[in-house]
Amino acid sequence: MSEETLADLIANLPEEERIVLSLYYVKSMSTVDIAATLKVPERAIHSVLSAGKARLRASLPFDFT
Repeated sequence: MSEETLADLIANLPEEERIVLSLYYVKSMSTVDIAATLKVPERAIHSVLSAGKARLRASLPFDFT
């Protein structure tokens, strides 16, 4: 198994998840601000964040639980 960096793992996420996770964690934007920027409902941002975090967690070579 090749060792991927966190940046590699994030880069492999679907575009929508990659954008929302980047805005939320890197740019420290609120879900309200992300929703306004992307012109989507805030609940959609929550869904994408949840899915992105789950996909990222599943791709890590270790378990947080």
